[in-house]
Amino acid sequence: MSKKESHPRTAILNIVGLTPRHIGAHTPFIAGFSEREDNRLIHVTPAIPAVTSSMQATFLTGKLPGEHGIVANMWYDREFSEHRCWKQSNHLVKGRKLWEHLREEVSEKFTCAKVFWWNNMYSTADYQITPRPIYCADGKKVFDIQTWPMNLRKKIKRKLGKFPFPAFWGPVAGIASSDWIAKSAKWFEDKYSPDLNLVYLPHLDYNLQRIGPEDPAIKDDLRAIDEIVKNLVTHLEKRGVQVILLSEYGITEVDRPIHLNRIFRKKGWLSWRNELKREMIDLGNCDAFAIPDHQVAHIYVKDEALLEPVREEILKQEGVTHVYRKDELDEIGLANERSGDLVAVSDERSWFTYYYWENDRKAPDFARCVDIHRKPGYDPVELFVDPKIHFPKLKIAFKLLKKILGFRILMDVIPLDASLVKGSHGAIPASQEDHPVLIGAFPTTGDATGDTVEIKDVYDLLFKACAGKTPDAEEDKDKDKDKDKDKDKDKDKETDKETDQSL
Repeated sequence: MSKKESHPRTAILNIVGLTPRHIGAHTPFIAGFSEREDNRLIHVTPAIPAVTSSMQATFLTGKLPGEHGIVANMWYDREFSEHRCWKQSNHLVKGRKLWEHLREEVSEKFTCAKVFWWNNMYSTADYQITPRPIYCADGKKVFDIQTWPMNLRKKIKRKLGKFPFPAFWGPVAGIASSDWIAKSAKWFEDKYSPDLNLVYLPHLDYNLQRIGPEDPAIKDDLRAIDEIVKNLVTHLEKRGVQVILLSEYGITEVDRPIHLNRIFRKKGWLSWRNELKREMIDLGNCDAFAIPDHQVAHIYVKDEALLEPVREEILKQEGVTHVYRKDELDEIGLANERSGDLVAVSDERSWFTYYYWENDRKAPDFARCVDIHRKPGYDPVELFVDPKIHFPKLKIAFKLLKKILGFRILMDVIPLDASLVKGSHGAIPASQEDHPVLIGAFPTTGDATGDTVEIKDVYDLLFKACAGKTPDAEEDKDKDKDKDKDKDKDKDKETDKETDQSL
């Protein structure tokens, strides 16, 4: 397609946690959308780790984590001897991004709005909006967002009000954040009409982990996100935007947390220091430690001689299915300098915690807080308020009052009980009903000949949809080229005949 030809404007809605088993009576709009005559529901086979940042980077580059470098939501920085958790810079994602490819092939003026997708900051997307708290020098934490261009922050907050940050993650995470994000996507559409609108809707992620996918109450969450999607899709389609729905992973029921760092501690491989009667893990001095992320854990080992003993110890743990050596990571597309020396994967009913202390009284102060950057691993227990606290709302209100009055506070209301978590993801579920989905007007030939694609192949389908290209159209062009070649051959034959006659 030449750069002069037209292309459809497209919105890609990332409905986190949506799987085929959810699409039905409790999601009437999404079910109807998938059953439209031109639309197809495609099962997406995820890669390891099936977690937010890794899967989003694969969708937007067409590369597996080993190539684009987002090996998890968190990893260990060997040079700094520090963990890196939930970093936002888009420079971390290696490879050409979807919108950059579209600028090359479709139009230099192709525009993209990146609405709450991860690794959002400092990308080449024209419009960006992402959560970003303000950390004050006096210890206060102010909930806020960051946008690009910078002046959009005031404009969108004036229009929509403050972003409901507590509803985005933590004990009160819920539908309010997805509702605000959907409204912001409408705002970007109405104001700028981007060629590509990438929208992140996280609502299902919360209760699928809190209460588990088998809890009957999940139907209420499905209805809530279905209504959000209905309103957003209706708004976009009225403005001539083609809509694609997708998800990053499926969440399975869990009942077995695995505490790798506590196991390493008992073996004498873990190092920590005492700080104000609390234990702080000292990663740079550890012989072996884990940076866990849901059902996948990157394990970093100081001495090569210790690799096999560490691997054997992990394999002894109930719920662990695989421990990949570094020379085996290429098999799963995870060979990268950021990856662990070993990578452990759990079964569907298990997940890995970051816990390393043996006595809860010595747990670091951030353990009882919502603190996604300081914890050396993912902590879904942040979705709960400690059930041991009497009158938790009163306690939280009192702490907030102190904060308003200018006092420093520690919002230490998070429990240290990993058994509360009922859902997780990261491994590849056995059932296709627990795999992510891709729904849209995709052709039945070309890249997706059946109803299943590998996750790295989603990129090609998204690119062709955004560019207005289809495999059918490409085949027609090839046929036209063949016809032109045949015509040229016939002309050459006629010319040769005329030349022979004249001679």
